[in-house]
Formats: sequence, structure tokens, C-alpha cells
Amino acid sequence: MLFLMGALSAFAAGKSPVVGSSKPNVLFIAVDDLNHWVEPLGRNPQAKTPNIQRLADIGVTFVNAQCAVPACNPSRGAIMGGRRPWVSGLYMNKTGKWQDYQKPGEGLSAQFLKAGYYVAGAGKVYHGMNYHPEEWSEYLDDSPYSLNGPGVQKNDGYTNDKVHPDLKDEDLLDWHSTDYIIERIERDDDQPFFLACGLYKPHLPFVVPRKYYEPFPLESIKRPPTKKGDIDDLPPAARKFLSGREHSKMLVNNQWERAIQSYLASIYYTDMNIGRLLDALEKSPKKDNTIIVLWTDHGWSLGEKNRWRKFALWEEPARSPLIWVAPGVTTPGTKSKKPVDLMCLYPTLCSLAGIERPEHVSGHDITPLLKNPAADWAYPAITTHGRGNHAVRTETHRYIRYANGDEELYHNAKDPYEWTNQANNPEYAKLKEKLAAWLPKEEVEQLVNTKSKDKSEKKAKKK
Repeated sequence: MLFLMGALSAFAAGKSPVVGSSKPNVLFIAVDDLNHWVEPLGRNPQAKTPNIQRLADIGVTFVNAQCAVPACNPSRGAIMGGRRPWVSGLYMNKTGKWQDYQKPGEGLSAQFLKAGYYVAGAGKVYHGMNYHPEEWSEYLDDSPYSLNGPGVQKNDGYTNDKVHPDLKDEDLLDWHSTDYIIERIERDDDQPFFLACGLYKPHLPFVVPRKYYEPFPLESIKRPPTKKGDIDDLPPAARKFLSGREHSKMLVNNQWERAIQSYLASIYYTDMNIGRLLDALEKSPKKDNTIIVLWTDHGWSLGEKNRWRKFALWEEPARSPLIWVAPGVTTPGTKSKKPVDLMCLYPTLCSLAGIERPEHVSGHDITPLLKNPAADWAYPAITTHGRGNHAVRTETHRYIRYANGDEELYHNAKDPYEWTNQANNPEYAKLKEKLAAWLPKEEVEQLVNTKSKDKSEKKAKKK
């Protein structure tokens, strides 16, 4: 492939485009609700993601990357704004708009704009397709396009049964977001670029053209591994994150298999658009001086622990695909097992581009791991879901503590699906104490739900 050959030739010649005198470009690919069912991570062998694998083949894949928050709004607010939830107060989807927690000029894109970059975005980078206009040179007006295709309603949910059979690739917003970014990759000028492409699929409803279903015949679909009694050892605080009613519906009429089929098809559609971005970059003269980072806001559960969707602190909703290509820094086809969370995106991109990192930015610069994926790494990954609820993930374990003091502990190296809670096992007492030391000592209060507040005020006025 042209891109791969170009990157390898840069290494062979001893060139370091990212750390050289010219500013590196950035292709920033955000995917919504994509879990670790991608080929480079191998969690589900049914998945087909040849273009994500193609990206992994030319970069470094973090096989133990964890989201900042298992919910769209606070996750993206943390990543793009640079503040962890316990610092900003943006804990949940319903605790107000992300703009309430981030001033214009503080976001990641703003730093590149200040540094003289052409900064353009499309699709879902922040939550709700919204953005601070002051932080971008341009942003796609998505109003003429449909998220899910003509006539498709959100309540179609997990299956594709009601989709018109003639649904086309270009009927979905993601096609046009990709087109928009491709046009800007092809710009013929010397100004460095920061291009952010936010792909909405595989977010619900799982709706894509029928051709993406063909590789996944329903009779071949397999459920993820589960264990009877898996949830019996969960503490009360954890049980409130289960989705029993939704799971019960999935147990009848092949709905579980249909949901998995639709999710796999939706991933396949997104992979196609990622391939279009890579194709455009391969043809660009800037390919050898462009950082690529692919990330997702969080994972997704499809029946593990009787759980669907995100909104929990276990491995399925917390683990996220994360792949970096940094010419002159990363080695093609490598993997890192070190635990990192997505708060690394902001500081690492600032470091690689040689631009100023604002003082408010949390998270760790993972440049040492980009250079050497097996380098010593002192930090765990931390995921937060609501004030006081956190997961600490190391290479081998996950420790969860809830606001009421309830705990979970899993030996992921031996128990990858987290079937056995070891929190009450005395053999793990010292490990729990060590992991708990990483939890925040202070956490800001959660702000009042803006929507609920507005509704309450309207009701009061009517009375």
C-alpha cells in the first residue's frame, strides 16, 4: 500500500516527519459506540474490519485502552476539553451540555488553530454534532443529511428489519462527513491541517445498507461468551447498571442474534468509510507527515452480564479501540498492552505537534509508548461513570469502587469476561488498597440536569 510504503521509507531513511521542522498534519478519526469487536483486538472473531486492521498494520494498537466515561457526552467533553469528569463536573449524558463545562478556546482543536493549522471537522466529534465555532476554521453543516437514512426512526433500535431495501451508502450522514474530510485532505496548499472526522455508526439504531449484512448470515451469528450466575456476586451499586428488561427481550425470537448481526453490519459500514479516508491520505503528498489517531468514545455491551449499551464500568462498555500512526515515531504493526485511557489524546497530540499544552489539561502524554510500546508505564487507566463511581484498570486487573463504597475486583488476565468478583477475597486486600490509591481524593459536585431544571421552571410558571 502506498501509505505503508511511504511510512516505511521514512523510517528506513531515518526521517522523523513528526519531530522535524515542518509541522505534522493530524487526521483525527472518532467513532461512536464502537467496542473492541474489531480485528486488531480480536474480541469477536465474527467482526470484519479490514480497514481498521489496515490502520493497525501501519501503526501501534493499544489493546488495553479504556474510555474516560462510558457515555457519549461526558466522554467527548473530557477528551476534547481536557478535563476529567471529577474536575469538570460533566459526569453523565444528562448533566447539561458539554459547552456548560468548557470555555471557547480551551478545546483540543483550538490549540491547533492557535498554532496556525487549518482546522476542519465533520460529524460527531463532540456530543450532539455541536461545536464551538471559534475553535474551527470550518465545520460541516450536517442539516441536509440524515443520520440513519430516509424514513428510519430511532425506535427501530437493534435490528434492520424496517429499513428500506434500497438504502444507499450516501443516504447516511457518515458518508458525507467522510467526503467533507477527504476534500480537505486533498487541499493543495502548504498549511498544516488538523482534520476531525466523527463517524456516527455503529450508534443506535443499527441501520446500514443491506449489503453490509451479507457477510453475517443470521444462522452463523454467535453470542458472546456468558456464564450462568455471572451477576450473582455483584454488589447492590453495580446491579443498578444492569439492563434486565432489555436483556429479557433479547432472549426471544432470535433478537440477541439479530442485534449482534446488525451491530456487526454497522461496524462494517463504518470500516468502509475509514477505508475511504485512508485511501485519500495514501494519495496525498502529505501522507508521510500525517499523524493518524483512531479512537472511540467508549465500548458497548451486547449481552455480557445481561447488559446492553454502555453506561457501566465493566470491560465491555469501558474498553475502546485506540490506534496511532505517527511517522518517525511509531513502528508499523506493533501493539501495546499498557493501560491507557483516552485522556491521553489531548496531551499526546500537543506533544507530537510541538504545540503548547494548556495548564488545565488532564491525562498523560503517551509518546514514550508510541516510541516503545513495551516501555515502562507507571499509570493505570481510569474510567468514571457518575460522581464517586470509578474503575481502575491495570494490565492484569480491574478495580471498581462505587460512591457508596461497594467494590468489584477482577483478574482480567485470567478472567477476561469478568465473571468472578474477587473484591471480598482476602488474598486481594493489598492489591485493592494499591489500586484504590489512584482514585481521586476530591470530586466536584455534579451540576443539576439542565433539561430537568428547565422543565421544572416551566411547570412552576404554569402553576
